Amino acid sequence: MMDQNQHLSKTAEAQHSEKRKTRNYCNGFKMFLAALSLSFISKALSAIIMKSSITQIERRFDISSSTVGLIDGSFEMGNLLVIVFVSYFGAKLHRPKLIGIGCFTMGIGSILTALPHFFMGYYRYSKDTPINPSENSTSSLSTCLINQNLSLNRTSLEIVGKGWEKESGSHMWIYILLGNMLRGIGETPITPLGISYIDDFAKEGHSSFYLGNLFAVTMIGPIVGFLLVSLFSKMYVDIGYIDLSTIRITPKDSRWVGAWWLGFLVAGLISIISSIPFFFLPKNLDKPKKEKKASVSLPVQNEEKSQMAHLTKQGQNVSGTVAGFFQSLKNILTNPLYVITLFLTLLQASSHIGIITYVFKYVEQQYGQSASETSILFGFITIPTFASGMFTGGYIIKKFKFTLVGIAKFSFCSHMLSFLFHLLNFALICENKSVAGLTLTYDGNNPVASHINVPLSYCNSDCNCDQSQWEPLCGDNGITYISPCLAGCKSSSGSKKSVMFHNCSCVEVNGFQSRNNSMKLGECPKNDQCTRKFYVYIVVQIFIFFSSALGSTSNVMLVFKNVEPELKSLAMGFHSLTIRTLGGIPAPIYFGALIDRACMKWSVNNYGKQGSCRIYNSTLYGNTFFGLTTSLKLPALVLYVVLISVMKKKYQGKDTKASENERKSVNEANLEPLSSDAGVDRETHI
Repeated sequence: MMDQNQHLSKTAEAQHSEKRKTRNYCNGFKMFLAALSLSFISKALSAIIMKSSITQIERRFDISSSTVGLIDGSFEMGNLLVIVFVSYFGAKLHRPKLIGIGCFTMGIGSILTALPHFFMGYYRYSKDTPINPSENSTSSLSTCLINQNLSLNRTSLEIVGKGWEKESGSHMWIYILLGNMLRGIGETPITPLGISYIDDFAKEGHSSFYLGNLFAVTMIGPIVGFLLVSLFSKMYVDIGYIDLSTIRITPKDSRWVGAWWLGFLVAGLISIISSIPFFFLPKNLDKPKKEKKASVSLPVQNEEKSQMAHLTKQGQNVSGTVAGFFQSLKNILTNPLYVITLFLTLLQASSHIGIITYVFKYVEQQYGQSASETSILFGFITIPTFASGMFTGGYIIKKFKFTLVGIAKFSFCSHMLSFLFHLLNFALICENKSVAGLTLTYDGNNPVASHINVPLSYCNSDCNCDQSQWEPLCGDNGITYISPCLAGCKSSSGSKKSVMFHNCSCVEVNGFQSRNNSMKLGECPKNDQCTRKFYVYIVVQIFIFFSSALGSTSNVMLVFKNVEPELKSLAMGFHSLTIRTLGGIPAPIYFGALIDRACMKWSVNNYGKQGSCRIYNSTLYGNTFFGLTTSLKLPALVLYVVLISVMKKKYQGKDTKASENERKSVNEANLEPLSSDAGVDRETHI
């Protein structure tokens, strides 16, 4: 009786212990999933804030588009520095802690990106901006001073400029580059280690469900990111430090800089908060007995022996492993289907990266939209369009049960459709603004062949103006003038944003010069035709985003379905490495360099060097931007045709000498419908 009671007691204790383990496992897994979801949201949030703040950073630090492209590419540089370490050692070390370190590093990188704001002087949007922005900034605006020495104006500007050496024009943008690189380093372990941890410790058959939920929750990041950028872009960069009523420019001014740094601070804090739970999670979660595999329940003694034997064998086969790696790499690089797919996806990725980096700037410059309006616009159209496109593409592939060749054809058709919509962008380019001294002579009567060194006119040749100044005014004739002095304005009245300039000799209305003609600060708005083109442009972008997303799933499938199963991981890894190295790093730089060629008026910093661009040649900007993307998209479509042709020969051609295994693989690839499990890898392409 006593033995029976002891047995029942032990059984109850064992059951209680098993329940406790099950409860701990569930709690630990739920905590990991919640923390990983927050980390995915934070990394998506940081990415959107960086892309949306490109124009603000360019203006704040007085740098060119190519330099800002280098800053944007530094994220991929940081990623490449540690990707090999993470790929090889990640699974062997404490994965939750590595992810936690990554999130913390990512947060520090975002905060480092915002730090230069606190070490720089107040932002000077004009040479005439006083050292103390609370002063009446319009009192120092230069007007036409006939028969007076130009040195008077320059001397006053030099006095104003003293004490601003730490301001824009210095090399503080390097901290932005380092912060973005650090963010790239921190983000590297999150996705691969997080997904592998879920796959290892999720209940059997539940990992796909958890991953789907994870990627769905990630969409919160871009949504919040676009909203925050839209909100912060309306705020002046030095908010909290100066009297905002003294600022005479508006968010639509080409010199406006919003509170870009606030977004990075928010993203950094969220990343650091998301890192905390990972440090309290175990290296491995103890699954309940019914979830464990039989191999796990081996005796400890046998397990130790097998580990020792494995280590000994591993030490003996290091050289063999290295040789095997290079042989596997040779196999995928000599696979024509893989190589063609690699090159066409590289061309597509380079095009997409260039567009994503500079599309915000394009809309601001081409259609006269503010940074705030542009961010909220793209937030509303991109996320639902991409999500619906990806879902529709995956559903079509599953519904019609495409073969591998069918998937290649579907991908080609979707990207051809996207390309045709893309060509419509050329018809939506606005005409250049009428700007006296850049597109017209200074008197506004005649067009000029080039914006470089336009000679002064009779109306301002005696005004002793500083031609490097950019303080645009809008005349009643619809022409924008570079500055009050170059417009021949003799006097001004009012203060702050309501200042008016009078007796502007270069302004003619209906062909007649009026000495009493007045002008207000700010560029003239785009004409009605350009506004109508903007609305059409939005609709066209929706179709482009949808058709591109339609083929995103099939692109990923083409990468790993055309190689042998055991080389699948290597094929995806090498593909990702190539896209990051040859696409993610150089694309923003050469896109930016070509966009710089369309600039008509550069700012001049305190050192007399070229700063950021104030106004672009709209036609040249549009043709350059879309011409470059077209030159990348078109060869990719040609490679699609080559790929489909080669695939047909391989999978549909009858080879009587083929072995039984080769015929079997051909039949499987050509006849059997592909599984929809590859949908999990959609995030890789995006």
